Amino acid sequence: MGKIIKDTIHANGIDIGIYTQDFENEFISLTDIARYKSDDPTAVIQNWMRNSDVIEFLGLWKDFIIQILNPSNSRGLENKQERMHLQCHQKNG
Repeated sequence: MGKIIKDTIHANGIDIGIYTQDFENEFISLTDIARYKSDDPTAVIQNWMRNSDVIEFLGLWKDFIIQILNPSNSRGLENKQERMHLQCHQKNG
């Protein structure tokens, strides 16, 4: 894995981190953006993740990704996700 390079953009007085390894796939920091709304960015992100539009988008994204993968392997992937979820739930619950 290559070194992660960070750059920063400035918007409305907020520094927002941009991260990349290959200069083709860049990621922006949602935490930095959430700090614009509140001093507690965790609460802001939790509220975003509960939003019905975000949940619908994540469902569509999952379906899209599974179709890109080999369809014969998609059921195995879903089974693996279910097992991982159960393992995490058992550890935390």
